[in-house]
Amino acid sequence: LHTLRNAEKELLPGYHPFEWQPALRNVSPACQVGIIDGLSGWTASVDDSPADTISRRFRYDVALVSALKDLEEDIVEGLREHGLEDSSCTSGFTVTIKESCDGMGDVSEKHGGGPAIPEKAVRFSFTVMSVSVLAEGEEEAVTVFREQKPNSEMSCKPLCLMFVDESDHETLTAILGPVVAERNAMKNSRLILAMGGLPRSFRFHFRGTGYDEKMVREMEGLEASGSTYVCTLCDATRAEASQNMVLHSVTRSHDENLDRYEMWRSNPYSESADELRDRVKGVSAKPFMETQPTLDALHCDIGNATEFYKIFQDEIGEVHCRPNPSREERRSWRAALDKQLRKKMKLKPVMRMNGNFARRLMTAEAVEVVCELVPSQQRSEALRELMNLYLQMKPVWRATCPAKECPDQLCRYSFNSQRFADLLSSTFKYRYDGKITNYLHKTLAHVPEIIERDGSIGAWASEGNESGNKLFRRFRKMNARQSKA
Repeated sequence: LHTLRNAEKELLPGYHPFEWQPALRNVSPACQVGIIDGLSGWTASVDDSPADTISRRFRYDVALVSALKDLEEDIVEGLREHGLEDSSCTSGFTVTIKESCDGMGDVSEKHGGGPAIPEKAVRFSFTVMSVSVLAEGEEEAVTVFREQKPNSEMSCKPLCLMFVDESDHETLTAILGPVVAERNAMKNSRLILAMGGLPRSFRFHFRGTGYDEKMVREMEGLEASGSTYVCTLCDATRAEASQNMVLHSVTRSHDENLDRYEMWRSNPYSESADELRDRVKGVSAKPFMETQPTLDALHCDIGNATEFYKIFQDEIGEVHCRPNPSREERRSWRAALDKQLRKKMKLKPVMRMNGNFARRLMTAEAVEVVCELVPSQQRSEALRELMNLYLQMKPVWRATCPAKECPDQLCRYSFNSQRFADLLSSTFKYRYDGKITNYLHKTLAHVPEIIERDGSIGAWASEGNESGNKLFRRFRKMNARQSKA
């Protein structure tokens, strides 16, 4: 009877017995935990918005167990394929988790009479990227599961939803605090969970890569994105990054940021504010959550498209000949560009650059359309070459697995980025004299190194989480950015 009862429990949704060895610090050992209040563990405070509406989340370990159980068939199948039959493999499993977190603007109820809450939300979610196992007596770990669509909202599991403005650092850190604590506890412990009928032990690796630059800077205690310290991966200043566009290496890390914050806080050499800031390279708040220094492929697309959109306008107006055009002139070039794109490519102008517009704009066809408006033949050629190089580079940081999908472009990346940088610093010098945008710097300087380290940039992007935002809006019966009519 007991066996039957336990088997039934296993099959019921939402109940998976599991345990941690050693037990997680400050986390209850109960396994049957559903959705909890995101502020659980904090004492109630007298505040203007009722705290019970602010946030809901799953307990991190329970959510991970549930995600693993969803993949149970795939994992067992993978074991079978590698001939690691059931009995031999019970320990040595490693699970790699991608974490994403993103703020969403305007999520107000359009006609609901709900409680008064800030009209912004933040979603924190995770994706099981791979499960590998090191069998006893073996040298190499074998991957038994790999997520094929790491950027789909299907594989992106929401962990915590909060009605908070992502810029409200205090509230954000207060709500994510318990999540960080649980995550840190899980790093030093093993999960014992039944898989394919046998208890097996799993270790977790967390990689926070699904953050846009704004969120990374906030989590890692760096200055905001307009800072002279242009990069979240290296210590370059904006001027250095525009002089030397290609040769930089990834130096920043969570631990280093913590050390630098400590230095900023204590100022051991009694330096002036400027000297101190230069010493800590713009780390002026306490890093709150560990993120993996990488480049977010989606926002990289968007950032670079914005930059090209501006270059197109400047080329239409021949800014290289006459440096300080009036606002009216600029406006007219932009209108001409928008009109041309609308007529020839059916591209509607957008308020804020988005992924879809960026993808359509960054094509050879769009450049041809723009070149019709550029007076000089020579400049048109330069524009074509610039876009051509960009299109050679782009698949490398978009592909889930560049070594398989675009090996040639991967090999040529450094060469292409060098040529791209040469063009910017000669033909387009008027835009890049002493300044460069954050994502353009990363695209040119850091891509090969990150790919060498992680094997991919695209797979670790924040897209899954962004697509999930769409679903969130849908469930709130609140369609994105409709007019307030």
